[in-house]
Formats: sequence, C-alpha cells, structure tokens
Amino acid sequence: MNKLFRSAVVASLAILGFGCSTSTEKKTASADAPAVTDFKGKTLTILCWEGYADPKFTKAFEEKHGCTVKGVYFGSSDELIAKLTAGGGEVYDIVTPSPDMAQALVEKDLVQPIDLTKITQYDSLAAKLRSMQDVVKDGKTYGVPFTWGPDYLVYNADVVKNPTSWSVLFDLKNKGKIALWDDISSLYLAGILLGYDKPDKSAIYNMTEEQLAAVKKKLMDLKPQIKKYWATAGELDNLMKNKEVVATIGWPLTPATLQKEGMNVKGMIPSEGATGWIDRLMITTKTANKDLAMAWIEYITQPANIAKVAEVTNYSVAHDGARAFLSPELQEITQMNNTAYYFEKLNFWQYVKNRKRYNEVWNEIKGGTQ
Repeated sequence: MNKLFRSAVVASLAILGFGCSTSTEKKTASADAPAVTDFKGKTLTILCWEGYADPKFTKAFEEKHGCTVKGVYFGSSDELIAKLTAGGGEVYDIVTPSPDMAQALVEKDLVQPIDLTKITQYDSLAAKLRSMQDVVKDGKTYGVPFTWGPDYLVYNADVVKNPTSWSVLFDLKNKGKIALWDDISSLYLAGILLGYDKPDKSAIYNMTEEQLAAVKKKLMDLKPQIKKYWATAGELDNLMKNKEVVATIGWPLTPATLQKEGMNVKGMIPSEGATGWIDRLMITTKTANKDLAMAWIEYITQPANIAKVAEVTNYSVAHDGARAFLSPELQEITQMNNTAYYFEKLNFWQYVKNRKRYNEVWNEIKGGTQ
C-alpha cells in the first residue's frame, strides 16, 4: 500500500513547517550509541495502547538487534499507572501514556529524562507536539511524541445518516445502541457538550464540583441509551460488527478496521468539537534496558518506520516525513494530509490534577448513583 520515495522527498516535507525545528540545538547520532550486538537475546517490554507493538514494525528492529519486542496492552490511563506502580517499573522499559497521565508519570518519578541528542529525528517531529510542556521538568524532556488523533464520533453510516452533532447519542431512535469508552475522558466529552471548554479549552480538565455535578447529570441522562461501556478497541469492534452499537466515541482505529471488513463505519468531528490525544514514548525509571529503549525510540521515529505505525493503527503520527511512505488514501485516513486543521480543531487532553474525583464521578455514573 505504501509508496516509497527517496530521502530527498522526506527532507523537503520536513522543511515545510509541520516538523520545523524551534530549537537551535542540532540533534546528531550519538558516537557512543550501543552496538547492535549489545542487545542480542534481550527483551524490550513496552506497556502500550493496543497496536503499538505490531510485528509489521517491530520485526525489523528485532532482526537488526537480535532482541525481542514484547507489547503489553492497557485499556485506559488508569490501568497504565496501576500496572506501572504495582511493581511494573522493573518489568516495563517503555510506556506510551496520553497527556492526561504523562505529567503524573513525570511528577511521580516513574519515567526518566530522555537524551534528545540521541534521537536524530527529534527536531523533525511536529513542532505543535514538541512544544507541549507537560513532559518537561527542570528543563529536561521526558517524552517523545509518537502518535496522535481524535476521540471523535464513530458511527454506522448505514444507520446513522450524515450526523453533524453529538446529539445522535441522545436520539431515541438509537436507544440501547450507543456505547461510551469506560474512561474518565467521557467526562471531558460531557464538558464539551455543556460548553465548559469555551473559551478556555483547559477548563474541562479542571472542572469545579458544580460543573462535575452537571456533567454527571448529562451522562446519567444518556445512560438509558447505553448498550455498553467499552474497554478495548477490540471490544468496540465486536459491538459494531454484531450491530449492537451504531454510534460511540472512538478512535480512527475502529472505522479503519471495520471498513476493511466491509462495514460502512465512519468517524467525524461534530459541530460541538472533540477531544484529542497525543501518545508519547517514555522510558521507565527502573528499566534495566535503557540503551535498548533509546534504540527503539531512535528506530521508530524514523519516517519510514513511523509510517508503518500509521498504516497499522490508522492514527496520525508525529513525523510529517511519514507522508512520503503513505498512499494518498492512507494520508487522508490518518489526517496526515490535513494536520493543521486537526491541530486547530481538537482539544488535546491535559493533565487532570483531580483525577481521583473524576474517577469517583465516573464510577457513580456507571453504577447509576444519583
């Protein structure tokens, strides 16, 4: 599917603004980078979202370094931190948190700073993503941008015709056929529906008790419509394939997967707006494989390799140079042909300081507690 062009094309794309450097420091390959043979027989364990350790892009790395890449998937940010704090810091080498959790990992010293001089493509990654300060502490950077995308309206286009608003979730015609992600990000969505993101986009991540009460009521009103609170992308796929669900909040992975199976499933950003996420590559504090972890970040941020991540997940990736390795169809599916629009349109997740309270409200909603 991918069309391979020469490195000159990649370089020219990187110059065109998306990945322009804002740093005066030139990143070069480290002269003392570990030799390939240093990693023979080792295992790199990545605690990640579903799809981030696919053989289509891990196999070449394994063959090059004589190592094994093992992916352990989590289904929510809270599951990530639960695994990492339950002794997992010594088990996992790399984690891929979203921005509502990344800062917490930095503050809890669960991840370590990254030597950006050893990531040769760092300055070519999207400036918008590199500029976010949630993974910067004391002048040190703890995360490298990897993938990003929308939490948008995913729907069966044979049933839900040309939606423009999140109101389709509340449409009685769809009663019992709506799904929400089992995650506190559903509170962010309700905050958007109530207009709490205007004019300050960050407000939905710092809602007051009064606002949380209104959010709770909004989602309790939606409860009779709900078929399922889904936990994984695979579970959502099955719900839609079995036609138990016709509309949900979801990720680009779902439409892409189901379209390949012949279903008319689409995704769109409703008029009220949508949240978005950025997943970083972060190295755990207690890893015994720091050099191998650095080698992985160096490898996967190369344009041709990160393009394979886009092909597998259908997510947008942090390097605009990946476009040279993606077909026009994939560029559209992954939003890589229109990144400026999505960067402007999406309200990217932010650190939720009062996460405990958000989780309490979310559990009350799921339990039906008034």
